[in-house]
Amino acid sequence: MSVAQSRAGRATVERRATAPEGRIAGGQRPWGLYILLGIGLVAVVGPFVWMVLGSLKTQGELLASPPTLFPEAPTFDNFTRLFERADFTRFFVNSTLVAVVVTLANLLFCSMAGYALAKLDFFGKRPLFGMAVATLMVPTSVTIVPLFVLMGKFGLVDSYAAVILPFAAGAFGVFLMRQFMSGVPDELLDAARIDGASEWRIFRSVVMPLLKPGLAALGIFQFLATWNNFLWPLVVLTSEDKYTLPVALASAAIGQNRSDYGLLMAGSVLLVVPVIAVFLALQRHFTQSIAMTGLKG
Repeated sequence: MSVAQSRAGRATVERRATAPEGRIAGGQRPWGLYILLGIGLVAVVGPFVWMVLGSLKTQGELLASPPTLFPEAPTFDNFTRLFERADFTRFFVNSTLVAVVVTLANLLFCSMAGYALAKLDFFGKRPLFGMAVATLMVPTSVTIVPLFVLMGKFGLVDSYAAVILPFAAGAFGVFLMRQFMSGVPDELLDAARIDGASEWRIFRSVVMPLLKPGLAALGIFQFLATWNNFLWPLVVLTSEDKYTLPVALASAAIGQNRSDYGLLMAGSVLLVVPVIAVFLALQRHFTQSIAMTGLKG
């Protein structure tokens, strides 16, 4: 190879290294990929934008044909009527209480079960883990009647305990925590045992600080599922003062003859705000848990 060819090759490599990001071979931008991602973004964000804009419209404008995107005369009347028609503060406290308690219970119990299944040796560990994972294939609607009968036997119908206890620990959380626990080096646990630490001390002081990404992921998933849970609170709660937000919103906005879509839009906006706040608070740990997925043996 001549010196001129060698220099030409190095120049080509340097041009490719300094080429603007987002270009593919040949110097062309992947416009098809950008268009596809843009369509996906509109499909995901579009309903939320429509919900926020719809909450600022009157009932007549929401039912107009053809529909309008932006409100002709923005109004907060839907939010005002939402607080006037129902004790929204009370329902918000109910949902917050249930969601926080269920989430904390899952973080504790699922991490404890995950630690036992991943790091402790006992008879029947594998079959037990298999049974827990198998329950993920059982639809939630199938368990509604047995759960209701069980709550009735314990006298817990129409109570906060009936909404909390059936979901205080879940198979998905056990599976998720067990997978994260498997990535904790056994050498750390053995060193703690040699120093005389008990299993509870090892779990609390050694393992838990290493599981912040996994705990953040489980916390977001569980809080979202509990906060949006509608069917079970609707079945097990009979007193209106114990309703969670989804049940109260449906009861207030859906009548016998017609639905108040403006009220539904306003309530849905307020229903989404806490979920977004929780995600933003745990976003750093959540993205870290995604980045760590697949890196542990």
